[in-house]
Amino acid sequence: MNDQAPISNAPVQHFIRSIIEADLASGKHAGIVTRFPPEPNGYLHIGHAKSICLNFGLAKDFDGACNLRFDDTNPEKESEEYALAIQEDVHWLGFEWNGSVRWASDYFQALYDYAETLIKKGLAYVDDLTPEEMREYRGTLTQAGRASPYRERMVEENLDLFRRMKAGEFADGTKTLRARIDMASPNINMRDPVIYRIKRAHHIRTGDTWLVYPMYDYTHCISDALENITHSLCTLEFEDHRPLYDWVLDQLPVPSHPRQIEFSRLELHYTVTSKRKLNQLVTQGLVSGWDDPRMPTIHGMRRRGYTPEGIREFARRIGISKSENVIDMAVLEGCIREDLESKAPRVMAVINPLKVVLTNFQDAASANPTTSRSAGFHPNHPEFGERDVPISREIWIEQDDFSATPPAGWQRLAPGGEVRLRYSYVIKCEEVIQDAAGNVTELRCSIDHDTLGKNPQGRKVKGVIHWLSATHAKPIEIRLYERLFTDPEPDGHKDRDFLTFLNPASLQIVQGWVEPAIENAAPESRYQFERLGYFCADRNDHKPGEKLVFNRTVGLKDAWTAGQGQKGGS
Repeated sequence: MNDQAPISNAPVQHFIRSIIEADLASGKHAGIVTRFPPEPNGYLHIGHAKSICLNFGLAKDFDGACNLRFDDTNPEKESEEYALAIQEDVHWLGFEWNGSVRWASDYFQALYDYAETLIKKGLAYVDDLTPEEMREYRGTLTQAGRASPYRERMVEENLDLFRRMKAGEFADGTKTLRARIDMASPNINMRDPVIYRIKRAHHIRTGDTWLVYPMYDYTHCISDALENITHSLCTLEFEDHRPLYDWVLDQLPVPSHPRQIEFSRLELHYTVTSKRKLNQLVTQGLVSGWDDPRMPTIHGMRRRGYTPEGIREFARRIGISKSENVIDMAVLEGCIREDLESKAPRVMAVINPLKVVLTNFQDAASANPTTSRSAGFHPNHPEFGERDVPISREIWIEQDDFSATPPAGWQRLAPGGEVRLRYSYVIKCEEVIQDAAGNVTELRCSIDHDTLGKNPQGRKVKGVIHWLSATHAKPIEIRLYERLFTDPEPDGHKDRDFLTFLNPASLQIVQGWVEPAIENAAPESRYQFERLGYFCADRNDHKPGEKLVFNRTVGLKDAWTAGQGQKGGS
């Protein structure tokens, strides 16, 4: 396999970087502060990885700071498990946030006080409309909304009602606090949006202290301002929310007014990135969990064996823009493959074993013993060291490396044919053993003992196959992963549920064999199994020296075609 292009650390110019450069050059900002603001209601996925690399990467490139702030304003769906997983993911990707982890709940009192400020200015009111009535009053894209009958309540009444909402006098859903903006605005987000609702739900940080919770649009802009964020980066679905972001900050005595900038979100073929749909896969038992190696979550990609360097390179290559960002899975896999090519030690494994008996094998006591040979772990990295590649009378080869009726150009083993065992001797197939059904069950081959480390005399042997000593090989559970969906856009069909495109062959578990050199490999150790692909010791189930469990991370080359996945011998 040819060496791949090296992973690059060079920054890619894009419109957000240009904005920041101009702001710094003009003196508008002395430094930049960004933030990554996930909601702790699920595990992060590849789309979040793009945002992490953007926000933390820009802060690093410009010697600025990036805050990690949890948007914990929806207590019913949030948990400490998700918050801890998110922090782990950010660190694993290679980034460090500025100071302590921040939470929207850190600002609950300030947010409440600012809401009272809006009320006192006549810019917010308590509304009694039901959610259904509110939708009816809001209007449509072509029809202006209508004012709520409660919109003209006096300031004193609104203050009293809002304080009583906070005190728990009213049932959930009976009253809301709305910003008083413009019911005729062409932007529906500006038609008196709800900024507070009553919700009796236990909060992961504040417990039962609060009975009213702020809405995301209201919370987010104020949190940014309180943290002196300079550039608030978000995906394009928030572009229509920017006028509300600016309106709230324009009305309040906040310490700064960040600039919201939108970029296109990542859409990755053959997967879904909706948290709701990912959660559905988990809760319905269609995957083993949020960290299932078929999932596009950072936890899942890590468990599969993807590298943080490869994911960062993927984020760098796909770029930042406002145009549609639909990327084929092969681009991500290519970045991982290129990173692993130079850093993964190489060993031999056999997935579909065929027994070979070496008929003239000579033990150590003989005059011309059959001997083992050492081999380096990587042809371009001698610093990786070497290991002994043992040989015995019985060896395993891949079933695909033998053909009883070979096609033209066949360079592997065939009746009467010769191949070289990788790092070892040339052997010749002398006899084929078959069962009653005609299946090949065993090969009997002879060794050319003069070919260890040198070419045979008078003939050329083209084929080289990988193999293992049956005496020394260690049993291994190998999990062969394919793409989770058979359709490139499984959630892009209005008339079909995305689950109908689940790939029934997305996981195949086989029992194979591997060199003894890696029997004590630690969880998350990555290797190239020669001619088979890149594999990673499972971080949950792999037990060094006891039970070896390896996940296929990616093949040696992109072998995905319509209706067909990666081939083991690619």
